[in-house]
Amino acid sequence: MRPRPGGRRRGAVPATRQRLVLLGRWPAPGRCKRRLAAGIGARRAAAVQGQLLWHGLAAARQAAHDGQAEGRAIEVVLALSGVGPRAISRLGRKLPVDRLVGQGEGSLGVRLQRQVARARREGIHQLVLVGTDLPHLCRADLLEAFAALRRSALVLGPASDGGYWLIGLSLQIKAPQLFAGAHSPIPWGGARVWRRTVEAAAAAGLTPVLLAERHDLDRDDDLVPWR
Repeated sequence: MRPRPGGRRRGAVPATRQRLVLLGRWPAPGRCKRRLAAGIGARRAAAVQGQLLWHGLAAARQAAHDGQAEGRAIEVVLALSGVGPRAISRLGRKLPVDRLVGQGEGSLGVRLQRQVARARREGIHQLVLVGTDLPHLCRADLLEAFAALRRSALVLGPASDGGYWLIGLSLQIKAPQLFAGAHSPIPWGGARVWRRTVEAAAAAGLTPVLLAERHDLDRDDDLVPWR
């Protein structure tokens, strides 16, 4: 019996749907990098934010290209804050991403949960969320995260400031405590985010695969290696 046009053969394994979400802020003076702006000024901070955003987008597109070559399509989504719905619609036609969405309001945990919920509704199997404040981010980091999700339900990239720069999930699991905390709220923006997230993972019975530690670029001192 021939399969229906466009249909899947009986017994065939459906392709794993992978999504990479970059979370960033639009590089406009006064709307981004406030801690950095306190040291170098709003315009220079916005310029740095723009460079970081484009660097992250380039790494994402390279990872998607490599994934496609291996038969593992990766959808690239940019989740922006600092812009309104009209700008989102306009920019979505210009930026090198498959999709552009808004982050919405709330703490980082709420905004991360929003992306997880959207991906789950849309049938995504593996989701990687990564920030755009990472001057050392490369496609190998992103491909390593997706490879880790083929053997574990959770992958984390620890940041040197006590947070994390990447979290990857198999969406077969439901563990809202990863973003809400196991016993008390996760103190987003503080030095205990990583530890509280690992504790929440343990409470959910998850052992994360750990990537290399990375350093976010948030303050004036962080620019020293780049001057």
